[in-house]
Amino acid sequence: MSRLKERVKGLLGEGLQPDDAYLSYHDIRLTKLDVDTIKNDWLTDNAIAFWEEYLEREELTLYPKAQIVLLRPSMSFMLMNTPDPLTLKEALPNFSTTTHIFLPINDSHDVERAEGGSHWSLLLVSVIDGVSFHYDSLAPSNDSEARNTSHKLEQLLGKRLRFIHMDDAPQQENGSDCGVFVCLLMRHLLLKRLLRADASRKVTMSMSQQGVNATEGRKVMLRTIEAKRKEGERRRSRSVSPFRPGSSKSKSPPRIGEENEGRKSVQHDRHG
Repeated sequence: MSRLKERVKGLLGEGLQPDDAYLSYHDIRLTKLDVDTIKNDWLTDNAIAFWEEYLEREELTLYPKAQIVLLRPSMSFMLMNTPDPLTLKEALPNFSTTTHIFLPINDSHDVERAEGGSHWSLLLVSVIDGVSFHYDSLAPSNDSEARNTSHKLEQLLGKRLRFIHMDDAPQQENGSDCGVFVCLLMRHLLLKRLLRADASRKVTMSMSQQGVNATEGRKVMLRTIEAKRKEGERRRSRSVSPFRPGSSKSKSPPRIGEENEGRKSVQHDRHG
């Protein structure tokens, strides 16, 4: 974490330290550091986890029949690095009815170090087709990590998965946009391909005609966070008691998802 703190030191706004909470969104607590990496740096695990949480809560819920899992970076990392994936079965979602699994892949192998590694890529597993599609914006950087994770999933699913490296995956032009590419590709494949698929037509997973604008993508992610932060501030202002001295000066971050949070957190803990 200290490496990231130094890299974004000049970006931090006044009033908040890197580890201070910026937004509490359902099961994700975004820090100021997470938000600043989205501006123009290598995305943290938590920044990607927020995006997955957002897609689940705002998009997947509109398709109640969809059986798609967005596995969090922490669980993808554990899956890739565990000698026996079956030991994680209780911590992972129940994949018995799952059709597709999205997994952010990181090249770190140091289980003792948080926020390690230097590259993100995306693995999309079509359980129903028995295929693992790997999208690497700096190919073939994460090839071995993605193949290893796919093999671990084979053991969990109890079925063979054909691994396909997607040669037409959009490529980044610098050394810091990989996490943004993962988030944008995940959104496109989820919303434009899987959730809007015509049952009578075969869905292509090719990205040959799909470009990625990382700069605009970062702006979209930041606008989403700011919108949720303002929503949380409005909720907090409505709940402030005018009779409680100093209640308007709460140091807690704006929060989204307080209603029924206990029940929902139990369900989503199994998503990593």
